[in-house]
Amino acid sequence: MSLHYSYRHLYYFWVVAKEGGMARAAARLGMAVQTVSTQVRELERSLGHALFKPAGRGLALTDAGLAALRQAEQIFQLGEQLPGLVRDAATTQSVRLAVGIADSLPKLVVQRLMAPVIAEPQLRLLCHVDEFEDMLAELALHRLDVVIADRPAPPNANLRLYGHRLGSSPLSWYAPPSLWAAARRDFPRSLAKVPVLLPTTHAAVRARLEQWFEREGLEPMRVGEFEDSALLKTFGAEGMGVFPAADLIHADLLRRYGVRRIGPCEGVEEHYHAIGTEKKVAHPLVQRLLAHRKP
Repeated sequence: MSLHYSYRHLYYFWVVAKEGGMARAAARLGMAVQTVSTQVRELERSLGHALFKPAGRGLALTDAGLAALRQAEQIFQLGEQLPGLVRDAATTQSVRLAVGIADSLPKLVVQRLMAPVIAEPQLRLLCHVDEFEDMLAELALHRLDVVIADRPAPPNANLRLYGHRLGSSPLSWYAPPSLWAAARRDFPRSLAKVPVLLPTTHAAVRARLEQWFEREGLEPMRVGEFEDSALLKTFGAEGMGVFPAADLIHADLLRRYGVRRIGPCEGVEEHYHAIGTEKKVAHPLVQRLLAHRKP
């Protein structure tokens, strides 16, 4: 980025604006008035606009000067914080972990899977949520240490990625109190009579759910499809419909959403994978994740 003005000139302008005149600014800076005046004129020349105008025996800011002052205030406030930030960074031994999270993965599940590393005392966790393919691209560029997803790494000759299975969880059906009795009666046939919410095909488990419907010989009463799993649960909890969710987060679902379990989605599981760029994971926190993998 090319700048046509000097931050030194901007600083002198800022002091003059704060002090309300050249003489007071010069006294604060311990410089000659002529030197400060010259620096301010240099900034005005660089920006192409007058920043001050005469006002009695002193100076007042022009409209351009007011705009410059607002920016300068932010710049130098940040500058005043710099020594402290650098000192803290130099003296704190943090452990950085950059995690990509495929947006099809339920966030409550992610929190449960990440539990083994959250207790790290000096952890600096950076979480990025995006589409699966975009997360893999960021991983390949070494901007991420690991990607957590609901599917394994795809075969790709151009991307050397390695999958490590974190585990899986059976799925069950859950309902808000207003729908639980009707959904429970003659389950799973009841799913053809009560409103049903599903994840979109964005989620790997959707195909398994469709196969389950086919095996059970039923066509559910579909009233909503959600790419975001948290949104699906929120709408379900508010009474829009029943929905499938991982047994892994059963207690969280009951506590956070106030729903009740209807019954199992027999034979359907959600799978969890950690994907990295190395066959033997080097990052110690990713090693800890794999050490605590679920069966």
